[in-house]
Amino acid sequence: MATVNFNKIIKAAMKLPVVTVDREPFLRKELAPYLDRETIDKVILNGPKGLVDKKIIDQIANGCIRYQTTAVCSVSALAGLPGGWAMAGTIPADVAQFYGNAIALVEKMLYLYGWPDMRDDNGQINDQTAHLMILWIGVMMGAQGAQAAVRSLLDALRVQVEKHLLEAALNKAWVYSMVQQVCKWIGVKLSEEGFAKALGKVIPLAGAPISASITYFTFKPMCRKLKKELDFQWENAPAGVYSR
Repeated sequence: MATVNFNKIIKAAMKLPVVTVDREPFLRKELAPYLDRETIDKVILNGPKGLVDKKIIDQIANGCIRYQTTAVCSVSALAGLPGGWAMAGTIPADVAQFYGNAIALVEKMLYLYGWPDMRDDNGQINDQTAHLMILWIGVMMGAQGAQAAVRSLLDALRVQVEKHLLEAALNKAWVYSMVQQVCKWIGVKLSEEGFAKALGKVIPLAGAPISASITYFTFKPMCRKLKKELDFQWENAPAGVYSR
C-alpha cells in the first residue's frame, strides 16, 4: 500500500475557511466573560500567565475542544451519507476537513496558552508556520519525536514567546528534518488505518453514524494529547515564557 502524502493533506486542509483563526479577536471573544477589557489588552500584549487563572484557561480550552469535535464529526457524518460525499473520489475532502479542524484547534489552543500570532501580515499561514502545525498535529497523533520537537522549539525561545523569535526558531534545519519525519510517520499511519475509516462511508444508511463515531473516537483523543502537552509546557516552560 502506498504511503499517504501528509504534506498534501495539510496543504489542502489549510485552504479551508475553518482554519482561519485571528488571534486578537479570538482572545477578546473568549476572555470577555471572565476578564475586564484592560486585563484582556495585557493578555494580548504579554501573554496569559500571571494574568489569567489556569481554571479559566482550562474552561475555554475545553470549550474549544467541544466545538471543534462537534464540527469535525458533523462533517464526517455528512461525508458518510449515501449520495453525499460517500464516493471513493471524494473521501480526501473529508480527510482535509478533519485536519482542517485539527489545525484550527491547534491555532486556538496555542493562542490561548500564550503563543504569538502565527500568521503573516496578510493573515496567511506561511511554510514555517505550516511546519509548526504539522509538529503539533504530530503531537496529537503520537508521532515519534513530535513532542520533543515542540518542547525544543519552546526551549529555543528561551525568554519570550514572540513572533520574530518563533520565526527564527522555525527556520532551523532540524525543524524541517523533524517535520519530514513526522509527515512520513503520519503518512504510514494513515495508509494502515485509512481502510477502516473509509469502510464506514460505504455502508448504506449506517454510513453516517459509523463515520461520525470513528471520527469522534479518533479526534477526541488527539485533542486530549494536545491539551496535555500544552498544560505540561505551561507548568514547565523556560523562565519568562508565557509571562512576558
